[in-house]
Amino acid sequence: MPGSIQPRGVFLAVTEPDLVVRHVSQNLPEILGHAVDDALGHPLERVLGADAAGAIGHHVRTWGNLRARNPLVVTVGDVELDAVLHRVLNGDSTLLVIELEPASGPRPFSFPNTYQAVRGAVEKLNHAHDLAQLYEITAREVRALTGFDRVMIYRFDDEYNGEVVAEAKRPDLNPFLGLHYPASDIPPQARALYEKNWVRLISDVGYTPARIVPGLDEETGLPLDLTHSILRSVSPIHVEYLGNMGVAASMSISLLRDGRLWGLIACHHYAGPHDPPFGVRAAAEFLGSSLSLRLVARVEEDELEARVRAAGTLATLLTAGRDEDRALASTLVGRTSVLDLVPAQGAVVSADGVVDHVGRVPADRTALLAWVAEQDAEVVVRDALAEQEPALAALVPELAGLLALRLPDGQAVVWLRHEAVHNVDWGGDPHNKAIAVREGDDVRLSPRKSFALWRETVRGRSEPWTEREVRSAEELRARLLEVLLERSRLQVRAAETVQRSLLPSSVPDPEGWSVHARYEPAAGGRVGGDWYDALGLPDGRLAVVVGDVAGHGLSAAAAMGQIRNALRAYLLRGDSPAQTLAALDHVVRWTMPFEMATVVVALVDLSTGEVELSAAGHPRPLLLRPGGSATLLDHAVDRPLGVGSGEPPTTTLTLPPGGGLVLYSDGLVDSRETSLRDGLRRLSAQFDGTDGRPVDIDEVLRECRDPASVDDVTLLLLCRDR
Repeated sequence: MPGSIQPRGVFLAVTEPDLVVRHVSQNLPEILGHAVDDALGHPLERVLGADAAGAIGHHVRTWGNLRARNPLVVTVGDVELDAVLHRVLNGDSTLLVIELEPASGPRPFSFPNTYQAVRGAVEKLNHAHDLAQLYEITAREVRALTGFDRVMIYRFDDEYNGEVVAEAKRPDLNPFLGLHYPASDIPPQARALYEKNWVRLISDVGYTPARIVPGLDEETGLPLDLTHSILRSVSPIHVEYLGNMGVAASMSISLLRDGRLWGLIACHHYAGPHDPPFGVRAAAEFLGSSLSLRLVARVEEDELEARVRAAGTLATLLTAGRDEDRALASTLVGRTSVLDLVPAQGAVVSADGVVDHVGRVPADRTALLAWVAEQDAEVVVRDALAEQEPALAALVPELAGLLALRLPDGQAVVWLRHEAVHNVDWGGDPHNKAIAVREGDDVRLSPRKSFALWRETVRGRSEPWTEREVRSAEELRARLLEVLLERSRLQVRAAETVQRSLLPSSVPDPEGWSVHARYEPAAGGRVGGDWYDALGLPDGRLAVVVGDVAGHGLSAAAAMGQIRNALRAYLLRGDSPAQTLAALDHVVRWTMPFEMATVVVALVDLSTGEVELSAAGHPRPLLLRPGGSATLLDHAVDRPLGVGSGEPPTTTLTLPPGGGLVLYSDGLVDSRETSLRDGLRRLSAQFDGTDGRPVDIDEVLRECRDPASVDDVTLLLLCRDR
């Protein structure tokens, strides 16, 4: 709403349908010979004459979309004028805006004239092979059409910094091709106008604005909205900017993609004022629209080809990922790897307990994966690690950027890029904007004045991750979740099969004693490393065992099987519980260095009730006494298998008739929502006061197990008859 126009034409705003002049530009006398006061408040016929006013009245009554029918050629006196019409909202009503420019160029202006002017250019655009050719042809043809000294195709990046990607110019001018310009040169409000009004002409940079009279509308109290005005006066800062560049006249044509500004056709003239007629400007706008359409088509073509390639790579990766005989991490860095999906210098994959890599990766991959696991976002994108994540950059100084997929249970896929040093040639120092200038006691805004070539070396950044690459990574993550779920189900079934096969098919039933045992996997069927055993020994004693290998899944079940079989062998050899645990600790240390397990072993003399017991890191058994009391057994516990002391302590006791032992795993008494103290209290309560009443082991499980527990549960009950 600048309240003024460029004086190459006349501005009128009239009411409808009576066409009474409500606003007029101050330069009316110079162009049409009428005083401003003679026009305001009077019918349009008084200003333009009956023929011209009648033609405009007939035109606005006939056509709805006036901007699509511009210009209307009218004659005022002996002057032929282009009348460019549109409506503006003014309070609750509208005003008809009439902008009159002296007519020149082919007459009458029509579609055939426009088409003939650009027909050859459109043919050339149709035969362009790539974007560079599209840009070059458009710049050359717009210059030939409009006569400007220099025509540039100006493309924005994601932050609206601009780059000159094509140029057609007078031979004696310095080239601007390849130069970059900071986003501050075209501020956001100017870019918003470019998206609404596609052509802007400044025919004389040194013009003196002609004010619109009255400046404020009498009904709204506001200046008129001149967004779509072809004569709209421009920011004095922009005029000064052009003057600093030595430009005498300029024109810009918006290049849009999906309604969003992606670039401009920027035209500069240096020899003096330059005023291409409306018809030529319309033809140039048509060329700009053609370039935009072809750009969109080309980009969509390229994206389609890239999507097809990515889909093929994705299908290959996922097919390999479903091979149960290979680790998922290894399949993703195989012959067809994640680097074929998203280019990078290297990639690290952590899946199903395996970490593998391809390409150049840092030595400290553990810190990298730990950082990814801590992120909240499922897809993490960084292209300047030293600036964005200084703590991580200190651990992996060779990296400048990463694209990471965070997967369940600490799993991840991480693409890695190293520093990409490159030079950017700017048209002037972009960091020295200097837009505030003090003049006496006043401060005014001023655009930068230096446009000399300024080369910036960009360091510490990787090649940016494109939207297409991020989308491909997101698609891989979605599909990997399905693969992980499938593999998890297979592993659960395999682990459960192993687990069930290693548990005793039945427990001994010695005379005068009863043995009951139960195992239940974690919620969701997640099999862990719990097990129980009850074994009659050659010397007549009974061995009862409950153990727990850390972790879940097939690896935990497999480790449990090895420990269980070794434990049986030592007991059958005649070792005591302490000797058995010491030997097992040695086995775990040397053959399963990454495993850890807890276990409690009790040898029971069935005739006397004497018990010899040792525990490694396992919860203390519950001692049942005749009469119904249940207390935790007071005995020393060694460290878990794999980190044991080598000399597990031994506890001896006697179970009288009516007495018993309860062995269990920690999943029964400890969970995220139940403290160990409360869990033990709940378990003891199931056995207190049970004298003379048999205990239902399944009921104990139901009452004691926390539904929120993520651990499997084992319970073994040994009782001596009364």
